[in-house]
Amino acid sequence: MTHRGSRVLHVGSLSRVEGEGALRLSVHDGTVTEARLRIYEPPRFFEAFLRGRAYTEPPDITARVCGICPVAYQMSACAAIEDACGATVDPALRELRRLLYCGEWIESQTLHIYLLHAPDFLGCDGAIELARTARAHVERGLRLKQAGNAILELLGGRAIHPVNVRLGGFHRTPTHHELRALGEQLRRAADDAWQTVEWVAGFDFPDAETDADLFALAAPGTYAIENGTPAVLRADGTLSSFPLHTFLDRVREEHLPHSTALHSTLDGRRHLTGSLARFAISGRWLSRTAVEAARAAGLGDPYEGAVCRNPYRSILVRGVEVVYAVDEALRIIDTYEPPLRPYNEVPAAAGTGHGATEAPRGLLYHRYLLDADGTVTDARLVPPTAQNQGAIEDDLRRTAQSAITQNGTTDQELTRLCERAIRNHDPCISCSTHFLDLTVDRT
Repeated sequence: MTHRGSRVLHVGSLSRVEGEGALRLSVHDGTVTEARLRIYEPPRFFEAFLRGRAYTEPPDITARVCGICPVAYQMSACAAIEDACGATVDPALRELRRLLYCGEWIESQTLHIYLLHAPDFLGCDGAIELARTARAHVERGLRLKQAGNAILELLGGRAIHPVNVRLGGFHRTPTHHELRALGEQLRRAADDAWQTVEWVAGFDFPDAETDADLFALAAPGTYAIENGTPAVLRADGTLSSFPLHTFLDRVREEHLPHSTALHSTLDGRRHLTGSLARFAISGRWLSRTAVEAARAAGLGDPYEGAVCRNPYRSILVRGVEVVYAVDEALRIIDTYEPPLRPYNEVPAAAGTGHGATEAPRGLLYHRYLLDADGTVTDARLVPPTAQNQGAIEDDLRRTAQSAITQNGTTDQELTRLCERAIRNHDPCISCSTHFLDLTVDRT
């Protein structure tokens, strides 16, 4: 509608993302002067109500932050509290944690690829319409997601908000027989994962490039998932890393008036976490099959340092990561030896602990302060979507400006383009609280 000389468009909610929010674009004389991603869901106060809780509780409490990536919150919480208490975890238990995390990567990345993102490339309003025109593809996606859920159910006790995770390991570890049956399902999933990459590689990808710094964990010798050192790949190709305990000195958060989520910068610059960052920083550590999938998909050769900065092609990288997660899960299952005990004791101790893992959407950091009896006196959670908001807003600004300059696009067309640009990053708004009312001021 028109109001006070401005053209204003409202869109009730953004579809195919987790959470709610709004976008405001200001356009003056054909130039986009402002792009604000306004996250307006009420603050959820997880950090506040972690204070005063026992040190054993954050893995279960923080899992409730997100129903899509609860394992990420559990693993980051465990890592941080075990760090504060000076505890170590047996290698066999660490491998089981990685297997559990692979399950989350498989189910979450597959959910995004098939049900949230692919409809944008195929001219569909959503997964239901896509299922009518590409039923076999959607069924393949559901099979893959079931394989990921099967890992979560076996190791975590259930697929959503797992209950089998605890400090030091698990309440119960699986038997050989249970993992063998899971392995049979995953071997079938390996074919589905490869076919997913082949399918997505046929999509039409618009030209785009982010100049944000790419930020992910790095663990030489492996593709970082459940641990690693923060690493930064600058736009000029410079790669550096820093100790995890200095994370909050480098990643700064601030409140902005238009959002209930904190906005982050890394060394004062926009940064992007997630699949594009992981692939750029650690692609050479992918499994051989995943590297072949990346080459076949046109992403370049990870062994030669391939980097993808096109947000639209992030769906391809997610597909490659699903191939890797299935491969890695099978590797762990095939070499599994039941641990002597399901967990290592983690005695309470006063200290400050830091933990970071790679959620499907990017680097998730936790920090806890404990007193001598293990009571949490302070907590900080820095989710990936909150870190990515600056890069998302920049992508929105570029997308809108290009469309307005080239096409003189209508508000309806501009809304679809902006929603698509947002979904490139698979934001979990509920984690970041918390998208899409679209307001466009044209003067």
